[in-house]
Amino acid sequence: MNEITYTQIMPNDIDDVMRIERATFSENEALSVESMIERINLIPDSFIAARNSEGTVVGYVSGPVTEGRYLDDESFERTEANPKTGGFQKIISLTVDPEYQGLGIATNLLLLLEKEAKSKKRLGISLTCHDYLVPYYEKHGFTNEGLSESKFGGETWYNMVMEF
Repeated sequence: MNEITYTQIMPNDIDDVMRIERATFSENEALSVESMIERINLIPDSFIAARNSEGTVVGYVSGPVTEGRYLDDESFERTEANPKTGGFQKIISLTVDPEYQGLGIATNLLLLLEKEAKSKKRLGISLTCHDYLVPYYEKHGFTNEGLSESKFGGETWYNMVMEF
């Protein structure tokens, strides 16, 4: 298949990002265009894109850096610029176009975000996921810290943390 490259997200990537967001998350879970644009503009340093050989975004990882250990519902609704150092890197979205799944793209995106987080002396990476994804994240160095208080999208979530 196509060679994949990894870059910082750009404002003109919004159509590709939203196509993938809508294809891979339920209607209740998919973020709005406005929310995505805000993330692209405010936290480009923690919004990494995977691109095919034509430059089309085929996957991405994104999320803000905050002081709290766990992702909360407010993180899905409001974004602030990341602090220069410290805090926990949160993951709001880690997703890959269905046509490109199974190629290690999500793993590479996680590794790149981990490298970026360590370079900025973050305390770790934190995310919430569905129960069926817990083993995937455990395989990649995260610890299941139990049920999340988040009720985003009306779903049940698990807190997953990778401490540095």
